[in-house]
Amino acid sequence: MATADRDIVLGIDPGTHHCGYGVVAKRGTRFVHVAHGVIHATTKDSLALRLRTVADGVGAVIAEHRPASVGIEQAFVYLDPKAALFIGHARGAVMVECVRAGVDVAEYAPTVIKRAVVGTGRADKTQVNAMIRVLLGLAEAPPLDASDALAIAICHASAQGFDAQLAAAKASPLASLKPAPPAENAATAMWLAASKRGRSKR
Repeated sequence: MATADRDIVLGIDPGTHHCGYGVVAKRGTRFVHVAHGVIHATTKDSLALRLRTVADGVGAVIAEHRPASVGIEQAFVYLDPKAALFIGHARGAVMVECVRAGVDVAEYAPTVIKRAVVGTGRADKTQVNAMIRVLLGLAEAPPLDASDALAIAICHASAQGFDAQLAAAKASPLASLKPAPPAENAATAMWLAASKRGRSKR
């Protein structure tokens, strides 16, 4: 695989028939749209063939855009157990393809993704779609599967930014400094004495 672009993040909304993908770049505090689309697997194909189509499509997207990492929606319980099983198959195929390409994968709960984009974990697909169009300045609304994938990419890019800031703060020389003791003066001494008397009476 060619050298990854550390500013490029790929989001994947897995499915065995329709697998959405969205690619964004982070530029400071802004997110820039790079690409999006939907990988379609033939309905008449067997599950194994559909999974290969999804995996091959994801592999092609990774090869073209060279993302530094990939965000994917975390598994959750559907009302339909059969649908959950198929989504699980698709997630597995996508994750294996990412690992094969040497790209790290991070998972996010649906509510976390929606909160990162819309501000509420209860947002529906239409609300996510509309907000993605605004955030990325798209002339047209993307397909729902693609807008979900773009939302995952933005969520992942945002989380990476926070992690980087946290790591930088921990690495700062200031982080190793011990807090200075309270200044020794008459007012401080009186306050400490009063506090001790108060605790002793309890």
